[in-house]
Order: sequence, then structure tokens, then C-alpha cells
Amino acid sequence: METGFGRLPGKKRRKFDSFSQTTSSADLSLTCIPGDDDAEVELLDAAYWVKGCSSLGRLRFAILLGVGGGSAGEADLCLMDVKEAVQAGAPRAPNVEMPHNDAERVVQGARHMSPSLGDRVLPGQFLGGAVFVRELRPQDLKVEIDRLSREEAMKVAKFLATVVGRAHGRQMDTPTRQIWHGELNRNRQRDFDAPSWLWSSIVELVSSHEAAYLEHCRKYAMNVD
Repeated sequence: METGFGRLPGKKRRKFDSFSQTTSSADLSLTCIPGDDDAEVELLDAAYWVKGCSSLGRLRFAILLGVGGGSAGEADLCLMDVKEAVQAGAPRAPNVEMPHNDAERVVQGARHMSPSLGDRVLPGQFLGGAVFVRELRPQDLKVEIDRLSREEAMKVAKFLATVVGRAHGRQMDTPTRQIWHGELNRNRQRDFDAPSWLWSSIVELVSSHEAAYLEHCRKYAMNVD
């Protein structure tokens, strides 16, 4: 999906003037630009942001903040992403602590999966709904797989798998991790790291995701509930 920006009507622009002064967005802008904790935060620009399949049909905005500057007018710039937080598709496990606020749930997950990113994300409220706000940096850009060599792609895949594996592993106690480790090693082929049942499950999951996304696109385009 192509990325694009859309002009905000004046009414919503004025709401962003107020939103940019809330504790969440102000704290985050001062986190991304360390310095005076009392620095003034000013909304410089805001726009609708159409970006990626996960945002299809959801509210998403890009906002540009000016931090500090004072009378000199030389404020530091901070580019922010404001995205609607929706209800989780996965069922909630019993007896598990999980934030009921969708934005807080997203932030907690980000901090567990990728602290360097999650520590720059905060929950908030905008236009009557939950949103999460994050600072945008060049290093947050997604990996362009088609630009990588086979060796580079393998290294990236191993790194990302390690991040996800450790995040899931932290949810298990020691006996459960030992059982899971045994399952992964059962019937493992010498020339293939993943057991066949895991590989088959991943392929099935990917195909289910693609089918669900295409159906989501159809319903959105046809305005079908």
C-alpha cells in the first residue's frame, strides 16, 4: 500500500493543538529530545497518514512538534506517529494480567518485544478513543528484504526470531520452557533447524493472514460491516 498524507480539517487541527500539550505527547517529545523538562511543546503541523495494511480503516496521524526554542525561535523538531489502538484479535488468557485499555496493552507489548522502541511509545486519548503515540526515527524503518543478499536476510531473520522467541519465552516458567524446548527438538532433521510441524504451522498461519487481510480490504472498499 502506498504511503500518503491528507490535510486535516481545521476542527481536528485545533484538537491536535490541545492534544500536543497533554502529558503523554509532551513527555514523549521531551524524551526524544533530552534537555529542559520545562521546555515548551508546540504543534507545528499535523496530517492524516495513510500507511501500511495494519492502518487500513483506522485513524492515523503524523504530527510535527517543536520543542523548546524560546524567544530565539530555534525549536528542536520531533516527528510523532499517532495511531488508533484497536481491540486485540487474540483471546485473553485466564488469570493473566493484561491492561484493559487497548493503547496501554499495545505499549506494554512493545516494551516487552522491543524496549528500544517501546520506551518511546506512550498511550493516550484522542477524538474519544485510545491511541498510542510514538516518536519516529530513521532507524525504525522496516527492512527492505528485496535489497538484502541471502546471507544478510538470514542474519536479519535469525535476529528477529531471537527477539520474538525471547519475548515469548519470558511468558513461560522454567518447566514449561523445558517442555517446549523438548518439543522443538523432537524429530528434528539434521539439515533443517525447524521441526516439520512448526514449519507447516507457519505456512498455514501466513496463508490465513493473507486471506484475512484481503477480505478486510474487500469489506473496507465495499463499505461492508
